[in-house]
Amino acid sequence: MTHRCTEADLRFRKAFESGRWPTDAFDHAAHLRLAYVYLCASDTDAACQRMADALQQYLAHHGLPQQKFHATLTRAWMLAVAHFMAMTPPCPSAQAFLTAQPRLHDGKLMLTHYSRERLFSEPARAAFMSPDIQPIPWHASSSSRPETLA
Repeated sequence: MTHRCTEADLRFRKAFESGRWPTDAFDHAAHLRLAYVYLCASDTDAACQRMADALQQYLAHHGLPQQKFHATLTRAWMLAVAHFMAMTPPCPSAQAFLTAQPRLHDGKLMLTHYSRERLFSEPARAAFMSPDIQPIPWHASSSSRPETLA
């Protein structure tokens, strides 16, 4: 058995991708939910690309500055969700998964892997940078190790 999405999860993804999901409702939990949905459907690298593309399209659709997109945070959180999915028995929905993994709700989790200086730098915003404190765990579902990504 594998992790699954509900019809509500798939409607959420579709609403987000079409720009119909309200910007004031796209919070950290919604980011995590979208990551889970993409990771249920694709390997880690493909899911990371889908997430990055979807976020940038969402920003453009709503006329928000593209500078709000952060490449390192996006990929790092995708890797974190993939890690926790690998460590969790299969869940029937994003909600069940996020309930089973409350650590993901800690918005400061990435600071256990990155220094503030590195994570919030302009180079990290523009392109993925590997962690400088401790690696993000990697699982076989990912087609390339995070340390080797540019």
